[in-house]
Amino acid sequence: MHTLEQLRAGKLKGIRRLTLCCGLTEFPREIFSLADSLEILDLSGNHLSSLPDDLARLSRLKVIFCSQNQFTQLPAVLGQCPSLSMVGFKSNQIEDVPAESLPSQLRWLILTDNRVKSLPDNIGDCTALQKLMLAGNQLSELPVSLANCQALELIRIAANRLAVFPDWLLSLPRLTWLAYAGNPFSHQLEQQALRAEQRKIDWHRLDIAELLGEGASGLIYRATLRQNDYLQPVAVKLFKGAMTSDGLPLCEMAATMKTGRHTGLTQTVGQIQNHPDGVDGLVMALIPNEFGNLAGPPSLESCTRDVYPAELRCSQSVLLRIAAQIAGAACHLHQQGVMHGDLYAHNILWTNTGDALLSDFGAASFFDPAELHRSEQFQRLEVRAFGCLLEELTARCDDLSVSVQEALQQLIAACLQPQMAYRPSFADICGRLQQITQAS
Repeated sequence: MHTLEQLRAGKLKGIRRLTLCCGLTEFPREIFSLADSLEILDLSGNHLSSLPDDLARLSRLKVIFCSQNQFTQLPAVLGQCPSLSMVGFKSNQIEDVPAESLPSQLRWLILTDNRVKSLPDNIGDCTALQKLMLAGNQLSELPVSLANCQALELIRIAANRLAVFPDWLLSLPRLTWLAYAGNPFSHQLEQQALRAEQRKIDWHRLDIAELLGEGASGLIYRATLRQNDYLQPVAVKLFKGAMTSDGLPLCEMAATMKTGRHTGLTQTVGQIQNHPDGVDGLVMALIPNEFGNLAGPPSLESCTRDVYPAELRCSQSVLLRIAAQIAGAACHLHQQGVMHGDLYAHNILWTNTGDALLSDFGAASFFDPAELHRSEQFQRLEVRAFGCLLEELTARCDDLSVSVQEALQQLIAACLQPQMAYRPSFADICGRLQQITQAS
């Protein structure tokens, strides 16, 4: 975090990233003194409603964040910035997205939690677009021109007003991570999941201990569940009730309860009732301390791909065990009519012996397995995410035998096949992984 005083005193000369959160109501003109070096500008958490018409003087600017401000329109001047590729305006009051506001090199657009009712047709000209975050708006349709964005890999359209799913999205050859829960077309399946039989746990039977972590949708605490004379260590997730980058916490809760039990998934014990403040929450199995996140989330540079610790290496046996458990977990989810939507290494908990758990259902969406063609498309979309994961793990394994490496490369290629219909199902993947393991 920087200060206006530092900026005005010339102490920030030459910096690449500037972060100012100090109640700004106007864009500080002193920022232009950094034009020779500034690449990332973060003005989130202020009271801004406009940007200067000469913003393009920041010719090196690649990334701009103006979340949690007071913009009602995405500034048209953004489209004039020659190097701008990432635009983040989450949680404003944006209703209008002018055609002129979209930079030609746009890779990553965040408009989560606004009031956007439509997008301009020229978004289809943003052929470098990889990541599009639109959850929590008022969209009733998407421009068909988005089909031209052949590089698009991740899209969040949850919690909008879409009456029908835009089928043409599934023709995008690189689409990998999709979240659409909380729209009218998915409402019935979500309500069925929420009404399904689920163990209810009275809040007063829980003894809450320390905070274990905080995600986009809620807080997770260590707790003890009192059951007669038995004390069960558990984790408690209390939902914030606010919009997240992926969608609505209520939809996440529905998906979590729908998943059922599987050894490759984090387990839900029950749904909390009678919280004194009416907060929604889940009681979950406590994950042993030896589990940790397999990777970190994507960076500004990697955009859609996770960031792994530089030192992370795994053996062939560990790689195959992780792959089999995650493929099995995804197969189980799809049998329940749930698409995870965020099958990434940063949502996988693992141990150095290869135990693995797929977690975090914030981007999960429902589909009807009885609609065979549509459900197969959703499943094979997620197969591409598994292919990315397997590719990343294979690159971090030093003791692969020639035969195993060849078999895994063939499986990766099949999962990443641009034509969705030619990708294997997760049932097929589980079978192929079993064969590879037995032959290794």
